[in-house]
Amino acid sequence: MRILSMPKVTIVAAMLAAACSSANALTIPTNALEANSVQVFSKAALNSYKLFGISIKPMGNATAVAGTTDSFNLPVTSITVGLSGGIQIQKGDAKGSALEISRVDPETGDKKGLTVANFTIDYLKQQVLADTTPIGGTTKSQAPLYSFEMLSPLSVKYQFPLTITAKEQLGNLRIIDVEGTVDALGIDPDLGAAVIPAIDFGVINIDIGVKFRSKPVSTKPYVPAI
Repeated sequence: MRILSMPKVTIVAAMLAAACSSANALTIPTNALEANSVQVFSKAALNSYKLFGISIKPMGNATAVAGTTDSFNLPVTSITVGLSGGIQIQKGDAKGSALEISRVDPETGDKKGLTVANFTIDYLKQQVLADTTPIGGTTKSQAPLYSFEMLSPLSVKYQFPLTITAKEQLGNLRIIDVEGTVDALGIDPDLGAAVIPAIDFGVINIDIGVKFRSKPVSTKPYVPAI
């Protein structure tokens, strides 16, 4: 992993001044930096989606990675670090990003699916959380989406000047609410329950850099259209 430094004192001061801190944690906005999380869906996940006629559509801040059909960029808008017992990452947020996962029911012609938005990586629980909204349903705020394993850890060191270890990879993504996912997509519950738990949905690659974006990404939560 490479370590990047912010050479300008003014940049460090601005970030720390904007951060919301408490005695035990510090939240640092990263929406103005080239800070990205990229979910790369596994071939097994895409094959299962193809089996059920499911498509993935990026919404809000999220974008498809150019030249790919399996990767979606979800800009990291903030990170929170714990300050007691040594510095450690507690969570990272990708507010304003969303993925619509949907299919058209071949029997009725109705669109089925769900939107997952405003992602949070909870390092303490080793879960990815998201506001989950079934089409035509009610949003569950920050519902558990995936469990994960840390394949390559990210660490943040607060020194003068600020340094950031900029790369991390999370893997073995497993859907937590299988029943809710199957129900929202309107697929056969027995088939869905047999297939989905066996699938590793891929990896999330995180890269927090010190280069400024040409335009900061929005930190406003994404809300699906009714």
